[in-house]
Amino acid sequence: MPTKSDPGSEESREFDSKSFLKQLTERPGVYRMYDAAGEVLYVGKARNLKNRVSSYFRKSGLAPKTEALVSRIQSIEVTITGSETEALLLEQNLIKSLRPPYNILLRDDKSYPYIYLSSHSDYPSLTFRRGRTKKGGGTWFGPFPSSGAVKESLNILQKVFRIRSCSESYFRNRTRPCLQYQINRCTAPCVGYVTPEEYQEDVRRATMFLEGKNPAIIHDLMNAMESASAKLEFEKAAAYRDQINHLRHVQEQQSVDSAGGDADVIAIAQDAGVVCIVVIIVRGGRVLGTKDYFPRYSIEQTEGELLSAFLGQYYFGGNTRREIPRDILVPVEVEGQALLASALSEAANRETRIRGNVRGERRRWLELAMTNAQQTLLTHLASKETVYRRLLALRDLLELAETPARMECFDISHSHGENTVASCVVFDENGPLKSDYRLYNIEGVKAGDDYAAMQQVLTRRYRRMVAGEGKRPDLVFIDGGKGQLNIAREVFDELGISDIPLIGVAKGVTRRAGMEQLIDAMTGDVFRVPADSPALHLIQHIRDESHRFAITGHRARRDKKRRQSTLEGIEGVGPKRRRELIRYFGGIQEIRKASVDEMTKVQGISKALAESIYAALHDQ
Repeated sequence: MPTKSDPGSEESREFDSKSFLKQLTERPGVYRMYDAAGEVLYVGKARNLKNRVSSYFRKSGLAPKTEALVSRIQSIEVTITGSETEALLLEQNLIKSLRPPYNILLRDDKSYPYIYLSSHSDYPSLTFRRGRTKKGGGTWFGPFPSSGAVKESLNILQKVFRIRSCSESYFRNRTRPCLQYQINRCTAPCVGYVTPEEYQEDVRRATMFLEGKNPAIIHDLMNAMESASAKLEFEKAAAYRDQINHLRHVQEQQSVDSAGGDADVIAIAQDAGVVCIVVIIVRGGRVLGTKDYFPRYSIEQTEGELLSAFLGQYYFGGNTRREIPRDILVPVEVEGQALLASALSEAANRETRIRGNVRGERRRWLELAMTNAQQTLLTHLASKETVYRRLLALRDLLELAETPARMECFDISHSHGENTVASCVVFDENGPLKSDYRLYNIEGVKAGDDYAAMQQVLTRRYRRMVAGEGKRPDLVFIDGGKGQLNIAREVFDELGISDIPLIGVAKGVTRRAGMEQLIDAMTGDVFRVPADSPALHLIQHIRDESHRFAITGHRARRDKKRRQSTLEGIEGVGPKRRRELIRYFGGIQEIRKASVDEMTKVQGISKALAESIYAALHDQ
């Protein structure tokens, strides 16, 4: 039976905010705070999750109500979304369904704002509505996060497309044009000043715009804005800029609130000997929340086999069976997928499909689930309890006299010898100590000579320590085989610090995670550790973090040397596409905030390229 990450313990313990915040993402999303009994206390949304959640744990300046809330927190769960708008809609869904005690006085229960295109056969109206109904037919666009943005955008749409906004009774009883016609916001269909064919063409264009299929009006406004700026008419340019921003908000299509559909979206992530499975529950097209699981597994199991075992236990295990939706979305093919789908269909008394190759809304749900699985796994690996348990196992494995309080790991990164960079990452009893991470630019060595690069970085690091300028580690790891380890031992002997344990971490013959070989520099012994060992999981975590940090540093140095901007360093984004991105969003900060779907609305930006841009801007 899979074990859920317990949102709270019955015991009264202080929430370890420091460890939690270390690995918390800076992306937009929703956070849920739980008490010791596992009951939700508060639901909030954030443009930057790390900054927002960190603000609750300031040492001073909190309101009394916030202090009372923080004193009861035992755990926090987060759900990452594609944009701040999606976070807002998911937050409102969760508040309405969970009704947390600390939200009720702070949030109203209004329905979302929509834009409604009436069902009139010849001259439909375009109006603002709050809440969606099935009466009267017509077409609904939304929901949208801001009623102000919708109303302002309707004004702009009326200026551009001149579609009526009056009620049906008002429209039927007009004998002469109203004020909207006089101010050029309506074509006066009530008195026949426009033919049904001409009016329907305006409706068609407005509909395409609201569906995000025709951004031409935005490009027209961008041209007008640039023209006004060139003429030094800055107030007019600012007005155009505001119009563009409003129209972009209207175009946003929300992946957390769609036209309908029930699905469970399953994602899997694994690292450092731990597997995290995230289930996103979607009912009626709305994301209702997420659940996290950390099942035990064997390294021989593929992701398809893991998901097969998980799904069987998730839906059929325990005393009560969970609701089985029509669609179960998975990132990889599940072992025995057809047989499992048949069993689920029989249990649900209707067809249930297990699907991986999906498009549109369901693809966005699956991508959202994968992002959440990766973030949840990072948070779990960084938790204080996890790190402490692994430290004890590492002490016993290496037969150390005491639990290591400071561990350092080194790695080398370059591209065909270009811009070589060495990394030094540090772990202590709380996990990654990022304030002590260091990058070293390697100079004066032959291109591609990793041995010479390792000698240089170790000499530079520990020569300062011997001189009393650096902290002394209790344990040092080298990402590499016997060659790199021998270089490290020579440096240590030369500096007279051979009493520090030195361990090499080499990939095994199969180069698979869990098959690493450890090499003791003191004895030369080469040994393997069981794949399920907490000690090996800690070593893998340190080694992977060192590798990631080295690659990040190398890329930054390479791009700086090539004098590339943030966008210039992205493959496929040339001068024309950079210009279109800047024109559409107004600057690099707005591009960072945009979701993949919003980027695809820019001329020349495909879905695949938008995903590459998003990943590059968020260091994925």
